[in-house]
Parts: sequence; structure tokens; C-alpha cells
Amino acid sequence: MSTHTQQLTAQGVSIWLDDLSRDRITSGNLTELISTRNVSGVTTNPTIFQSAIGGGGPAYSGQIAELARAGATVDEAIFAATTDDVRDAADIFRPVFDATAGVDGRVSIEVSPDLAHDTDATIAQAKELWAKVARPNVHIKIPATKAGLPAITAVLAEGISVNVTLIFSLERYAEVIDAYLSGIEKAQANGHDLSGIHSVASFFVSRVDTEVDKRLAVIGTDEAAGLASLAGIANARLAYELFEKEFSSDRAKTLTDAGANVQRPLWASTGVKSADLPDTLYVTELVAPGTVNTMPEKTLEATFDHGAIAGDTVTGTYEAAHKVFADLAAVGVDFDDVTQVLEDEGVEKFIASWHDLQGTVKSALESALEAAR
Repeated sequence: MSTHTQQLTAQGVSIWLDDLSRDRITSGNLTELISTRNVSGVTTNPTIFQSAIGGGGPAYSGQIAELARAGATVDEAIFAATTDDVRDAADIFRPVFDATAGVDGRVSIEVSPDLAHDTDATIAQAKELWAKVARPNVHIKIPATKAGLPAITAVLAEGISVNVTLIFSLERYAEVIDAYLSGIEKAQANGHDLSGIHSVASFFVSRVDTEVDKRLAVIGTDEAAGLASLAGIANARLAYELFEKEFSSDRAKTLTDAGANVQRPLWASTGVKSADLPDTLYVTELVAPGTVNTMPEKTLEATFDHGAIAGDTVTGTYEAAHKVFADLAAVGVDFDDVTQVLEDEGVEKFIASWHDLQGTVKSALESALEAAR
């Protein structure tokens, strides 16, 4: 009997863990998840590193002490600790990377969220992170803000693989696809091997339901109540429809014929936020070939335990998904406003986590210096 995670993988869905810590690396947990849970990649963000380093105790204390003695700044210490973790994780995933011809075995690290609205600084730090980690199976995460779009193109043009994060709307997703194709066209002009450049487009799911459901509750009608917890899945399904359309275009085919990869859709924020919802909802309802589902460990374990994988649950659902949005508009939900609020909040939350991380590391550096006196 195959496991539920094996069944999901067999449907063409790559399972990536939305978490990383030094303890996971050194304890062998990450290796175990690869062999027992079909995990084929890892994503990180400032919140994850704040949790890891803030609660990491002895796992990070030795390195922090060394950095303190060397006179490292707070940001230099964060850069050193996080890139070391990502490099070590990338080495663990290298066999997966090799076995999948570079499609999986990927570990993502994000540019500082403080740079989300600064194109040039994002480009510079993306290059710095790529060089520092120095592994072919890293993805540099760049947010899909207006300033992020030209940065995505510029970084891909340098042959650097990119995870585009914080996508909420179909309109922005179309711009992300265009930025990807433009980047690959420039990479081709720059003489890069297109087959070695990979990208995913991270479409956030549960946060959409959280924001829409809050608005539906305020509206308070029976019609509004009947639309609860439908928007996130419908939005993701329409993203897949757009993916199919754009990557079957003549422009995309010209590039794939030259060896380029498609930019895979990635379902992010797939842990349910309401106890009233099935805990595997954003996994079982978003099964489609050539996608990635990046899961927090709780969702991963729920999927392994009881995730009912019933084949492709995305293609063929587009008409129903469009109707969800027509019905949302009819009851008064402004979805354009929803997605703008979510993008703004997403950047703000990561900035807050980044500043918390800076505070944690600052205190750790000061404590290390005090102890050395």
C-alpha cells in the first residue's frame, strides 16, 4: 500500500516543507522527511528563521558567539546563520535535485523584506545570497510586489533560479509570468543554459479565505455565508488555468523548445486557519500535475495520515471557480481590494518578523560579548 504522500507525488505534486531550522538539519529530521514523507524541497521566510534562531538555543549560540567576537553586525550575523542553514539543507537535498534533473531538491531563501519596494537593492541582495549559498539547488525568493517584478526579470537574466512569493491576484500572477518569460529571454541573450534556470510562482491560498470570510461575515446574508471558504481554492484553480494558457503560448513554447523550464505554480499558505475546515483541504483540493505544495509540518503530517488523494482536482473546475468570483462580487466582496490588502499585510508581516529576528540576534550578540569579557 502506498502512503498518501506517495499518492500525492504520483499525481505530479511536489511536496516541499515550509520550515527549516538547524535542529532539523543536524538531527537527521530533514533526511527522514525525504525518505518517509516524500518531501522534495524546503521553503523559508523571515518568520521561519525568527522561530528557528529565536528558539534555537545551543544550535546557534556557538556561531553567534564567533560572529560576535569577529565584530559582525546584526545583519551580517543573520546573513551568515541563515545562508549556512540553507546551504546545509541544499546539500541534504542534492540527491533529490540530481534525481529530478534540477526540478526538485530545492531550498528557498528570501531577500530581506525591508527591500520589498526597492528593485535595485532586491537585485543586489539576490545576487549576494546566490553567491553566498553557492549551491545550484537554491531558489532566491523575491516578493511579487510592483518593485519585485523587474527584479525577478533581472535576477533570472543572470541565470539565478527564483521563487516568486506573495502572489494573491490573477492580475499580478499574469505580471509574474511575463516577468519570468522576460527574464528567461534575457538569460538566453546572455548565453545562459536555460535548462538550469528554474522558478516557482507561490500563490497564497488560506490567507485569501481568511480575508474574504471576514468580509462575508460582515455582509451577514445567507448568500454570503454560503460562499465561506471557497475563494482560496477557486483563486488557486484559476491561477492554474492561467498557467496552462500562458505556458502554451507561442512565446513560452519558443523558450521551452530552446530548453527553458516552465515556471511551476506553487501553493503556499496551505495550513488551514479555521478548525471548522478539513486540515488537508488546501492539499486534496489542489492536486494538479506540475505543481508544488509547500506545507507546514502539521499539514504534512495530516496529509500523510489521512489525506484522501483522488486524482487531479483542479483541471476541469474552472467554470465553477469563475462562478465563485461572480457570486462574491454579487454579494459585495471587492476582490481587488482583498488581494491588495493581503499583499500589503504579507509584506508588513515579514518585515515585522525580520525586525524581531534582528532584535533576537542583537541581544544574542551582546550577550555573547558580555560573556566573553
